[in-house]
Amino acid sequence: MTVTRRDFVRRSVVGALLAGVPLGWRGSTYATDGPETPKMRIGIIALTDCSSIVMAHELGLFKKYGVESTISKEASWAVIRDRLTLGENQATHMLLGIPYAATMGLQGSPVKPMIIPMYLNRNGQAITLTKALLDKGVKTPQQLKPLAMEAKAKGAPMTFAMTYPPGTHAMWTRYWLASGGINPDRDVTLITIPPPQMVANMKVGKMDGYCVGEPWPYRAIADGIGFTAITTQQIWKDHPEKVLAFTEEFATKNPKTVKAVLRAVLEASQWNDKLENRPRMAEVVSQPQYINCPKEIILGRLLGDIDYGDGRKEKDKYYMTFFDRHTNFPMKSHGTWWLTQFRRWGMVKEAPDYKGLVDRVHRPDIFREVAQELGVETPRNDAQKETFFDGGVFDPADPDKYAKSFAVHTMA
Repeated sequence: MTVTRRDFVRRSVVGALLAGVPLGWRGSTYATDGPETPKMRIGIIALTDCSSIVMAHELGLFKKYGVESTISKEASWAVIRDRLTLGENQATHMLLGIPYAATMGLQGSPVKPMIIPMYLNRNGQAITLTKALLDKGVKTPQQLKPLAMEAKAKGAPMTFAMTYPPGTHAMWTRYWLASGGINPDRDVTLITIPPPQMVANMKVGKMDGYCVGEPWPYRAIADGIGFTAITTQQIWKDHPEKVLAFTEEFATKNPKTVKAVLRAVLEASQWNDKLENRPRMAEVVSQPQYINCPKEIILGRLLGDIDYGDGRKEKDKYYMTFFDRHTNFPMKSHGTWWLTQFRRWGMVKEAPDYKGLVDRVHRPDIFREVAQELGVETPRNDAQKETFFDGGVFDPADPDKYAKSFAVHTMA
């Protein structure tokens, strides 16, 4: 569903504010310095982590930086990929792994190089299991393994859903299962389901568990069909999640446009991370043209109130962030980690060109320029070590050694 900016009051206010301003003036720049492509169609999926794009649109921030925005809600991540590839959308909300898959031509993607100049959020996803598994006392992958092996032996493997094979939810699912000794490619069945359809598919018994972003994990709890086994921030604290992506071709031809979009989204991200703004944000993004979900389902976890649906409740300080703790900075080592998982799970037959691909796709140089203009601090380094919930440590200095270090893998 497409939403265009046609709010008469907002237009009137903008017109009033610009009255008497010299012709050609747009925000802080003249039109000659403005975006090369001022009309931008930006794709989103119905997930809470689209909020910075939505609020940049609703708060008039795209307009502020010379961009006439149209927000286009898409049905799946494959559609998100295709509409960006075809140029129907010029920028998009996207899973971190998709730009790499597109640049490399993996998982059915046509070769279409893409860039990640900015992250949209960290944290805020979860692995949901059915109430039937909770009734059997299953909360961890170690407890799940005997049941998974039994189902496999009977010729009816357990089924788990994620949202796109090279994407974030697939990697969290794989990492979590493998930490308990379950091979996601050999011991269970992995299926692809669009985020908004996860709950409906679990209701009809199509899967034993799924991984997706909010609000769909909590929706399963509210509907009484599942529980949160683990949040993804518990797997990897402050992990990268959704990104703001462009095709490399578009970004090369439209550098001013890319920066204008980044300015608007970065300013919206700052607004989103003021907790006093989150009730309003939840109300806006809950609307049918965006997430189409009751705002109450969205807001709780945005404030760090985690009800796991199994009796556990806690305040989580690592809730979904949009700006704090350098959320938006596209750390190159995250791209390197992603490529190690492509290697681990047999998505590439040999070691990829880790440095070459990451330098091409992850573009902290673009983000740093925009951040400096807006007075936003950025990390000094583009790479760092990472620690996971199972004690694993990722050192980006030797990625292929790391990829080969796992007991559970599907490398040839």
